Amino acid sequence: MHPFDPFFKNPHLATLAGNFWKRPQSELRWPVEPVLYQTEPGVQVLVHAQAAESPKGEVILIHGLEGSSDSGYARSMAHATLERGWTTHRFNMRGCGGTEALSLMSYHAGQTSDLLHVVQERHRLSGLPVFIVGYSLGANVTLKLAGELSEQARGLIAGVVSVSSPIDLGICATAIGEPRNFLYQNRFVGRLKERIRKKNQLSPEVYTLEHLPKVKSIVDFDDYYTSQLFGFGSAANYFRTQSSNQFLEHIRVPALVLTAKDDPLVPFQIYDHPALRQNPAIAFAPVEHGGHLGFIARSGPRFWLDQVVLDWMEQQAR
Repeated sequence: MHPFDPFFKNPHLATLAGNFWKRPQSELRWPVEPVLYQTEPGVQVLVHAQAAESPKGEVILIHGLEGSSDSGYARSMAHATLERGWTTHRFNMRGCGGTEALSLMSYHAGQTSDLLHVVQERHRLSGLPVFIVGYSLGANVTLKLAGELSEQARGLIAGVVSVSSPIDLGICATAIGEPRNFLYQNRFVGRLKERIRKKNQLSPEVYTLEHLPKVKSIVDFDDYYTSQLFGFGSAANYFRTQSSNQFLEHIRVPALVLTAKDDPLVPFQIYDHPALRQNPAIAFAPVEHGGHLGFIARSGPRFWLDQVVLDWMEQQAR
């Protein structure tokens, strides 16, 4: 793996830079095709597809909490994959990317069925190797899916990549609530509350507003909304059952797990997991700096992460 020379060694500056850094506009060279996949009755998800000429394979990118196919990391990765000859699909989880009206229920950190449906469709339609690259919450979904499928993933998924994954949702939700992370928590909570307001306009009988004033943190939101809407009962049970750490030992396809040791939202201690050392399918690649999804390089390719992921994918595809 090419060494990472971080532009910022401060984890908060790295995180903010990763969010706001200008990304290349791949759509100027590769037209974007919006594709709707009906993953189950009454549920559609939006995927933005861009086709490479004579593609080597297909890459599905899945965003993080309150992100979308327009998130910066997805945009730069799409540009990099297309340049190197991979057809790319930027996947929007339920209700994301302006698709609130396409399904009654929204998404959660362990919801793998929609992603599996799109993977199966892409495999059926193209027959090319399919890789999944997940970011943050989307990385938890990616690892959980690979572990759930276990041996069945072979022949369907060529490999998976996890970037800055909160593999222990409970510890990470608590970390986001620390005073030093108030900017991130306020942003996430504000967006999650706005999502409930939008869904309330569409389905007031399901998405009630009565608990919104009580929601001050991610844990509060998951206690009052996520856990109730999806039948988990409590945030603690939601975190326990949907964290990908309990699925890592079952992964049987190549998996690259990338994280920064200084990630302010994903404490590095959660990666002290036996499967990351003992499962031969998993390549664990921590770096010293990078914050949360903030892998902006001072030297070498500016978007270091994209090139590292592509180099690894192409090794697996040989």
